[in-house]
Amino acid sequence: MKTILVALDNSPRAPEVLKAAIEAANAAPDAKLVLFRAVGIPPEMPGLIWQTDAPSLMDLLRDAAKKDLEAHAANVPANLRSEHLVSVEIGSPWQGICTAIEKEKADLLVIGSHGYGVVDRILGTTAAKVVNNASCSVLVVRPARAT
Repeated sequence: MKTILVALDNSPRAPEVLKAAIEAANAAPDAKLVLFRAVGIPPEMPGLIWQTDAPSLMDLLRDAAKKDLEAHAANVPANLRSEHLVSVEIGSPWQGICTAIEKEKADLLVIGSHGYGVVDRILGTTAAKVVNNASCSVLVVRPARAT
């Protein structure tokens, strides 16, 4: 295993997902991490897209995602950093993740188990769609159990 793609969203569980990816990378010789986020228009703001210059809105969303990923990247040990540690793409999260797997030639994807939004409950989770469509192995990180 050489490249581990870590799909992070802006949920409070993102640090758990990153921790699992770091543990997996530490167990594999020469593994490197790539932190990834696919940015789409949030479903709750479709009207805003018509009131704003779409390219500038997407730039704002991309920049915010990159800033968040860079904050997570500070927790990645130096020996696990890939040349381009942070990657942000515009598009549907599950499709963006599957495309990033190919682009990065990932050997493993690490992703959180599910979101809790209404859209996830109705349409199915990003993780479920990725598991069914990914071209590499997928480690799905479940929430920690309360003790």
